[in-house]
Amino acid sequence: MRILFAASSAILITACSSTTVITETEPAPISEPVALTEVPGAFELAMGTVDQLVVAGNEPTAIDRLTQLLGVPDLTENEKAAALYRRGELRLGAGNDVEGAMYDFNELVSTYGDNPLSDEAGLWLAEATLETKALKAAIASGELSPTEEFEALFRLGEHQDAADLMLARNLSRGPDYLVDMFQIGYLCDDPELTGPTYDLVEPDGTMRSVRFCEFGK
Repeated sequence: MRILFAASSAILITACSSTTVITETEPAPISEPVALTEVPGAFELAMGTVDQLVVAGNEPTAIDRLTQLLGVPDLTENEKAAALYRRGELRLGAGNDVEGAMYDFNELVSTYGDNPLSDEAGLWLAEATLETKALKAAIASGELSPTEEFEALFRLGEHQDAADLMLARNLSRGPDYLVDMFQIGYLCDDPELTGPTYDLVEPDGTMRSVRFCEFGK
């Protein structure tokens, strides 16, 4: 009996030692979903180009881009309001077109009065209107010097009249005015042109000798 019991025990021990033990493994962690990058639309890209031009010191071209953008027929009302506000903002600032800014802010307030930008546009409209009236009154008084009249005309946005006065009275203007007139298109870097020559340095450091674009052709 002892021998049989021992043999049975040995068989049981062997069987237990050869049994494969299966242990539970922790499931692999679930990775977070990849965030989708929103692709900017045509309007956002256009407004980004405007911002880049402003950073580069070329407000006149930025204003032209906004004017082109406002001519796109399928803009939403919010996009039109945003473009109008940005153009008015630039015109009232370094764009030197106060009267144009007044029209932009007025259109925003009168046409898109429910837009969140309308209240702030109303404040800028009041400022642009006051400055426009003051500049026109100063010009009408006849008491300005040619240089002062040029500056008033240029600030109003009457750039052609300012350029005509500058040429007629042979006015010498500072570098900021020369750069603006070059960017707007009244002065050109063309060796075939004649007339007075003006030296300027663009915001990127490029040096140019320019003349009135239509003078002497």
